[in-house]
Amino acid sequence: MMRLLIGIAAGYVLGTRAGRARYEQISRATKAVATSPATKKVLQVSRQKLSDSLSTQPKLEPMKPLDEETTILVPQDQLKKK
Repeated sequence: MMRLLIGIAAGYVLGTRAGRARYEQISRATKAVATSPATKKVLQVSRQKLSDSLSTQPKLEPMKPLDEETTILVPQDQLKKK
């Protein structure tokens, strides 16, 4: 508990010494990074990869067409076992 209070006090002192100008500079830099197209693209790609890896729906592969309109689909993990 004492370490937490010392950390908060040190952060407060250092923050007040840096002043408002430094705060504004850090704030502008943070907003520039957050709104950059590159950052948005990285977030979009990483969210899609995470979504794909957490998907509970099995990926289906065509196994054998029965006729012109009907195809049997089998989960990919079952195809790998055979």
